[in-house]
Amino acid sequence: MTTDAHSVHTGDTSTGIPSAKLGMWLFLASEVMFFTGLLGATIVLRAGMAHWPRPGEDLSIPLAAMNTFILLSSSMTMAMSVAAVHQADSKKIRLFLLLTILLGTAFLGVKGYEYSIKFAHGHFPGTALFWDCYFTLTGLHGLHVLAGIIANLWILWLTFRPNFLRSDGHRVELSGLYWHFVDLVWIFLFPLLYLI
Repeated sequence: MTTDAHSVHTGDTSTGIPSAKLGMWLFLASEVMFFTGLLGATIVLRAGMAHWPRPGEDLSIPLAAMNTFILLSSSMTMAMSVAAVHQADSKKIRLFLLLTILLGTAFLGVKGYEYSIKFAHGHFPGTALFWDCYFTLTGLHGLHVLAGIIANLWILWLTFRPNFLRSDGHRVELSGLYWHFVDLVWIFLFPLLYLI
């Protein structure tokens, strides 16, 4: 049995897709199922409730819109970081990773501020079914944003290694796939919780 040297070096599977990328896609597929279940449960619970808050009644649409803009901007900076890998420009990779991290942190800061307002008004998990859904969906999404920030911080640290582009440059794209997924989840959460 012969082995393709290129396949061993790049970690390609028999499909031609690098194993790390295939692993990330499989992980994201499981995450899609996880969030689809949560979103579906929220829709079913909402359909069975006599009262559900109207848009803007209990949640701040302007704050959520600002957070949406922040997260979409972070998706752009993440894409620019991936593009910088293809240009072999370590300085741009670092710059755009740092901007992505800062924007992700800003998103969590705004969400934390929004939570503090809810707590001040006596809205907690367990207060009502709506708040259970709200805190579950936004809390789990926030944990995913935090995980993405940690991953990007680790990759940012790796960029200072002399052989980063050759040995670890692919990690930027893997982190980018995850980050775009987190942004996509918010695109579904924002209208479901704030607009509809």
